[in-house]
Amino acid sequence: MIIMRTTVSIDDALLERAKQRALRNNMTLGSFVEDALRAKLAELEQRTAAVSLPTFGSGGFIAGVDPSSNRSLYEALDRASNHDASLHA
Repeated sequence: MIIMRTTVSIDDALLERAKQRALRNNMTLGSFVEDALRAKLAELEQRTAAVSLPTFGSGGFIAGVDPSSNRSLYEALDRASNHDASLHA
């Protein structure tokens, strides 16, 4: 493992809390900060892990529909609704 010396700006009160916690756990401040960073990064990676959703039929989005855009989704629904209405007229 390569250890790199670096400088970061940390709120004074937060730094003091970290120093006290490291002292209570018989750790250096550097080790405490490394552990805290690893824990936070692992938590974030767990939260943002990709979710696999089941698909049915063709298994994809309609061409030209942006699933991240409400407007695009509503327009696709309107087109589908108008198409269904014309079939039943």
